[in-house]
Amino acid sequence: MGIRVINQGHGGGPVIVACCPACGRDGTFERIGPEDVSIAPHYWLGQRRCPNVNCHSHLFFIWEKDRVISTFPPQRLDFEKQNIPQKVSNVFEEAISCHANECFVAAAMMIRRTLEEICLDRGAKGDDLKKRIESLKDKILIPRELLEGMDDLRLLGNDAAHIESKTFEQIGNEEVEVGIEFTKEILKAVYQYSHLLSKLKNLKKKEVTSAT
Repeated sequence: MGIRVINQGHGGGPVIVACCPACGRDGTFERIGPEDVSIAPHYWLGQRRCPNVNCHSHLFFIWEKDRVISTFPPQRLDFEKQNIPQKVSNVFEEAISCHANECFVAAAMMIRRTLEEICLDRGAKGDDLKKRIESLKDKILIPRELLEGMDDLRLLGNDAAHIESKTFEQIGNEEVEVGIEFTKEILKAVYQYSHLLSKLKNLKKKEVTSAT
């Protein structure tokens, strides 16, 4: 969801709506501590806390007029890791952390590493990652477009790891953010859709049983 200011609120400080960097839940952050501190014309420092009672993590921020320009911890893209193997999710979360800290080259490399972990988990064979991705079509059932996208993500990671690789014009926020969003769709297709289908079928069995 990102972070946004919905109004100035009472006392001159902004009302912060954000995804908590700690627990990952969206919400309107609660005001805590003293009033926001002016550090320069039109710039203030402030702190809020997560509204989740099981979290209450602090969020420190710098804001200018009607926008937040920086936070600590930095904002992270959301990621639902249910039913994803821990080795895969750990690597992908590192990619998200690198992106949040604007380490875009490192993030691209970790996206590539996520693909390697998926191939390893699914028993894909091949001398290199390109061949292992090609062999995945016999191991998993996902749309052709996602398999093609996996190869593009591989090339993004190659550009990050090797100076001579120049498939992408640059590796910046937009390239990495799109790469992360695409990788999330791959993870859903490989690990999460089948779980949802199983839950749906189980519900159907219960309905049939209760009707007989």
